[in-house]
Amino acid sequence: MRYLTLLILVFFSTQISSAQINEFGIFVGGSNFIGDVGATDYIAPKQLALGAIYKWNRSERHSYRISLTYTDLEGNDRDSDDPGRQIRGFEFNNSILELSAGMEFTFFDFDLHNGGNVSTPYIYSGISVAKHDNFYFNPDGTIVDEKTTSYAYGIPMALGYKSAISPDFIIAIEIGARYTFSDELDGSVPDAKEAFESRAFGNLNNNDWYTFTGITLTYTFGRNPCFCPG
Repeated sequence: MRYLTLLILVFFSTQISSAQINEFGIFVGGSNFIGDVGATDYIAPKQLALGAIYKWNRSERHSYRISLTYTDLEGNDRDSDDPGRQIRGFEFNNSILELSAGMEFTFFDFDLHNGGNVSTPYIYSGISVAKHDNFYFNPDGTIVDEKTTSYAYGIPMALGYKSAISPDFIIAIEIGARYTFSDELDGSVPDAKEAFESRAFGNLNNNDWYTFTGITLTYTFGRNPCFCPG
């Protein structure tokens, strides 16, 4: 038993000593909502979005990453190009806290071993879940707070460009859309079943989207990876 324990400790110490490089940092940018209330512009950040991000660079071409982001999603029919929405005049503000995890793929090798100004475009996708409050609209545009919360699961799709600005810091600019499996973020579909028939509106076949546009700054730490074959 003692020898088995020793072997396990040696194995894990070897894994740690050859661990891939890690990144941890912040995201600062803006968000905008695309749904049944407000404008339908795809990239028009209006509300501040703040978050934290962690990456584990598994190879020169891909990384595992996880992020936590907070923002207020807002929609105002008066900002829409649709005359019907402008006449309706609904508006809302809904705070969300999103957890996202997935994989990032680079277009070119991103090997921090080489030093210098290493940079590449990249794409990211995975899964996301956003906690949000539930509410719905009365016909006169007033909001009924359901005093409950729900979780909107979704698929993040992001495109970015990152560059090592020093041996320890990486900066990136990123535009990312979230397709959710929910139509409740903007109050067009009540969470309460008893209010659904009388208060639901909009296109019930299209779920809600939201986007994040901004900059990440990450600090690298841990042993530099060795991406050598074998």
